[in-house]
Order: sequence, then structure tokens, then C-alpha cells
Amino acid sequence: MYIPNDFRVTDLEQITSFMQTNNFATLASRDGERPIASHLLFEVVTGSPSECILNCHLARANVQWRTFTPENEVLVIFGDAHTYISPRWYNQAGNVPTWNYQAVHAYGLPAIVNDQDELFGMLTRLVDRYESNSGAIPEYHLDAFPKELVIEKMKGVVGLRIRVTRLEAKFKLSQNRSQAERENITIELEKRGGENSTMIARAMRSPVRRNINC
Repeated sequence: MYIPNDFRVTDLEQITSFMQTNNFATLASRDGERPIASHLLFEVVTGSPSECILNCHLARANVQWRTFTPENEVLVIFGDAHTYISPRWYNQAGNVPTWNYQAVHAYGLPAIVNDQDELFGMLTRLVDRYESNSGAIPEYHLDAFPKELVIEKMKGVVGLRIRVTRLEAKFKLSQNRSQAERENITIELEKRGGENSTMIARAMRSPVRRNINC
């Protein structure tokens, strides 16, 4: 990913927090001839400061899982809000329109999860996390069903564990502008409203940490 130094984020805690919050991401690989991608829900697991694991599952009918090998990196792209920035919001003429956004690229080595208990655990954690905020009454839980039924349903998916080898993070939030211009851009985004503009304005008011290399 092209990242000018002003927009580069290198704080591992901030990067993993972004991935955990925006964990519906795009998994890209190659099928030997061309790029192929799927949109999947990920569990972002961190251990030691240098360890990050991405767990996910995809439909067995999705042929992308057949492209995964332990030797070939895959790419997972995490994104968030994005919005237009007008050159009218700068203090001087001669500027051009641009777009503010945040993105993380996670490269890693994939491994198919063959152990049924491990896959069951991955699925259970995802269901429990999102069911707790779903408003459904009663809540849906996998362990409420006969295990034989769950195992039969699990045959329709393929579990995947990705050990992250490299992270690239770009938070393009007008860091290359003066403090006065950044404040004016933030105010204009808040005035414009809408979910994307409001979220980018909020991100611009939050500090971007750059003290840990990854």
C-alpha cells in the first residue's frame, strides 16, 4: 500500500484495535492465474506484542479456500469510514480535492483449520459476540444445539487461521495540513454530517500513535 510518511501508523495496539473494530474485511489471494477475494468476518487475536492471528471461515462451496497454501501470503484488507475533503476548506488557494480514510493491510500465512473443536470454538466466539448485541430474545448459541447437528452444519464451511507476518496501516486524516486547517476541516465535516463524515471528524480529533514499529 502506498503510504506517505505523514499518514503512516506504526503503533501495534492502535492497528489491532482498528482491525478488531472493523473486522468485516476483504481476504485476497491468487488462484494461480488471477487475484481472487472474499468478504469475511474475522476474529483478531493478539498474543505477544509481535503476534497477531486472524481467524475466519468461508463457505466450502467458495473455491478460494483451495488457493491457500502455507507458503504463500494472503492479504486481508480492513477499512472504515471515508469521506470527501473540499479544497475550499483550506486557508489558501491552489489546493485540490482529496479523500480521507483509514485502512490496514494485513499480510499473513494461511492454514486450514481441520480440528473440529478448534473450528467450533472459532464459530462459537463469533456467534456469542454478535448475538449479545443483536436484540434477539432468546439469544442464539451454538452450544444449545445437539453437537451432532452442529458438526453436520460445520461441514459446509472451511475454517482458516492466518498468522500475520506484516502490517501496513494508513490513516489519511489531513496530517499534512496545518493545525488550523485540520481544525477547520473537522468542523466542516461535523457540519456536513452523515455517518462517514462524522466518523472521520471523530478520527481526526483522536491522536494517531506512531511509536511502535510493526
